[in-house]
Amino acid sequence: MIRYILIKIGYSILVLFGVVTVVFLLFNVVPGDPTLSVLGQRTDSASIAAVRADLGLDRSVSMQYVKYINDLSPISYHQLKEGSYFNIDNKRYGSYTKLICWNKDKCIVLKYPFLRQSYQDRRKVAETIAETMPNTLILAFAAIIFASLVGIAWGVFCAMFKDSWFDRLSAIISSLGMAIPTFFAAILFAWIFAYLLGDYTGLNLTGNLFVVDDLGSNAHIELKNLILPAFTLGIRPLAVIVQLTRNSILEELAQDYVRTAKAKGASMTRVVWKHALRGALNPVVTAISGWFASMMAGVVFVEYIFGWKGLGYVMVNALNQFDLPMVMGSVLTASVIFVIVNLLVDMIYAWLDPRVRME
Repeated sequence: MIRYILIKIGYSILVLFGVVTVVFLLFNVVPGDPTLSVLGQRTDSASIAAVRADLGLDRSVSMQYVKYINDLSPISYHQLKEGSYFNIDNKRYGSYTKLICWNKDKCIVLKYPFLRQSYQDRRKVAETIAETMPNTLILAFAAIIFASLVGIAWGVFCAMFKDSWFDRLSAIISSLGMAIPTFFAAILFAWIFAYLLGDYTGLNLTGNLFVVDDLGSNAHIELKNLILPAFTLGIRPLAVIVQLTRNSILEELAQDYVRTAKAKGASMTRVVWKHALRGALNPVVTAISGWFASMMAGVVFVEYIFGWKGLGYVMVNALNQFDLPMVMGSVLTASVIFVIVNLLVDMIYAWLDPRVRME
C-alpha cells in the first residue's frame, strides 16, 4: 500500500512538472511584453528597463525557467546577498527556514511555494487564489453532487425499465446533454431562466455566493446565485453518469451472484439497489472523478458568464491583461486539484470493489 501511494505521488509530481514546463514555455513564446501591462502603453525606455529587471525578464528564458521552478519548490536554493537574482526577500517569499548554508550567503531553504506576484496589483498570486478558490470549489462540488445523485438514480431507473419509453427518452436527453458545449449551455440557460423567465424563477443573470451591498456592508449568502452555474456545469457529467450507470448495472445483472439472488426470491428492486449497484459503481466513480477534475477547465466559461468570482473568472481577466504569473498560478492550481482527485479515486476503488487489490 505505502509503495503504491509513493509511486502514484512520484507520477503526480512528474505530471505537475510537465504542466509547469509547458505553460511556462507557452507564455514565453506568446507575442507581447508584460511590462506594458504593468506600466501602460505610454512609457519611456528607462521605466521599461527597470520593470523588466524587477520582474526578471531581462534574463534568458532558461534562467527564468530555473528561477520559476526554484520559486515553486518548497526546498530551494537562495542567496542572502542583496540584489542577487536568487535573493530571498521576506516581503515576497514570506518566512523561511535555513537548512544548509555555505559561503555565508548561499543556502538551501525550506519555504512555502512562491507563485510570484500579479503584474496588475502586485499582490501575491497565492493570496488571490486563496480568496477565489473556495468559490470555485463550492461551485464544482455543487455541480458534481447534483450530477452524481441525479445521474445515478436516473441511470438505475433506466436499467430497471430497459427498452421502455422512459429509457429511450433518457438516451435522447443524455445525447443532447453530452453534445452541448458548456459555454453555449451557460449562455442559453442564463438567457432563458434569468432573462426571459427571471420574474418567475427569481434567478439573477450574474451574481456571487457571498453578496454585499453598495456600501460594502450587510454581507449575506445568496444560494439562488449558485443554482444556474451549478446546473449548467453539471449537465454534461449528468448525461455521462446516467448512461454509464445504466450500462454498468445491466452488466452486473448478468453476473452469477445476481442470478443467485434472484433465485432466492429477492425482488428486482432489492437486487438492483443492494447487489448490482455497488459492483457497478467503479466505472461511475471513475467518470465522476474525471469530470470533477475537468470542471476546473469548464468552470472558466461558467464563472465568467454568470459573474461567479472564482478561479476561472480571475484566470480570464488575467489572460485579458496578460498577467502571466496569475494565469500560470491558476493553471498550476487546477492541475494540482486534478492530480489529487485522481489519486484519491485510486484509493476509493478498493473500498467499492473487494476484487480490486492495489498491491
